[in-house]
Amino acid sequence: MAAGYGEMLRTRHAARLLTGTLVGRLPNATAALAIVLFVRAEGGSLALASALSAVYGVANAVGQPLLGRAVDLYGQPRVMLPSALLAALGMTVFAAVGLEPVALAYAAMVVAGFFTPPLEGGLRALWPSVLKSEERIHAAYSLDAIAQEVMYVVGPLIITGLVSLWSPAGSLFVINALGALGALAVVTSPPSREWRSAPREAHWLGALRSRGLLVLLGTFFFIGSALGSIAVSSVAYGEAHHDGNVAGYLLSAVGVGAFIGGTVYGHRQWPGTPEQRLRLLVTGLAVCYLPLLLVPGPVLMTVFAGVAGVFLAPCLACAFVVVDRHALRGTVTEAFSWLVTSFGVGAAIGTAFAGPALQGVSLRAGFAVAVGCGVAALLVMLLARRALQAPAGPSPIVARSEDGPVVARSENDRNGAVEPGFSAGHQA
Repeated sequence: MAAGYGEMLRTRHAARLLTGTLVGRLPNATAALAIVLFVRAEGGSLALASALSAVYGVANAVGQPLLGRAVDLYGQPRVMLPSALLAALGMTVFAAVGLEPVALAYAAMVVAGFFTPPLEGGLRALWPSVLKSEERIHAAYSLDAIAQEVMYVVGPLIITGLVSLWSPAGSLFVINALGALGALAVVTSPPSREWRSAPREAHWLGALRSRGLLVLLGTFFFIGSALGSIAVSSVAYGEAHHDGNVAGYLLSAVGVGAFIGGTVYGHRQWPGTPEQRLRLLVTGLAVCYLPLLLVPGPVLMTVFAGVAGVFLAPCLACAFVVVDRHALRGTVTEAFSWLVTSFGVGAAIGTAFAGPALQGVSLRAGFAVAVGCGVAALLVMLLARRALQAPAGPSPIVARSEDGPVVARSENDRNGAVEPGFSAGHQA
């Protein structure tokens, strides 16, 4: 029987780590909206707002895996706390100085994006040592995926609330102060301070030497592209129906669907290996995108958007386990950070492709981009099946508790297995 979310959260340090990570990720989750609102309030154009937001996103995509590698090498507090303070400083300079000189605004976006601490990867690296059992880890990854969806729904509401109560600049100050406090709560916790990555072999490719990880990155690049195209297509759908609120309904429905799917997935253990489950989940995700092509009226379209989100959180939760199994020794934080980067870059690409399809072809064509990306994600999983085989001979987790040693043969084998395609002597 699965331990359940309640038992997982009652585990010592678990609630603090999850809450601190979610709060620490608020600046990144709300950056796109907060930057646009601030630029417009300062009299800047939409083109400038988009450019600054894009610079932030690119810098973040570059910084996450590099900072993740630094965490694996030097530990969480020595990397995450300074990076959180630098990211907050960059956004504070942006809010205080404004758009003039514009070069300083761009530099601030580079700093704020690049130094965003890799809290997601850091949290997932901590779970096995904190939770110590397969059931709790399974629940933790599912709850993590659910919370991620909720955060991306609630975050914009927090920003708009702060803007209405104070100002766009004030919202940047508050959100980034909260982000720094969230990171502080994580890195001052005993699990974060005590965590050490396994010894690794020095290599410039780092986590990217894992063939299994490369398959996951390709898969989630296309899943991110699908979500990015759905976001743009939802806006176009709302405009076509002369109701600006419809886009919000559709995107919220995706989040609700993900919440429901993640809750169901995390409440029990499922048969088969995580790699097998992930193939089935990605298949379900691709199939559930198909009804969007019908482009019905707003009520039914909202239902279809909810269906499109059902397999999203389970895919993420299962992917977290698979990443942990295939990350080479000593690269687990970097591997998780690469997943974040792949997903984010995919979302940006999906947004870029959906726009011309919507403008030059039809409304249905925008949603067809999402369907095509879902099919591409599935094809990556199927064509690269051999590269994503379950690692042979998983190592048990051995941890210490008050009652003595705890041995848990977890899905998260702590990277003890030999990675397919590499000899034992070449493990990182």
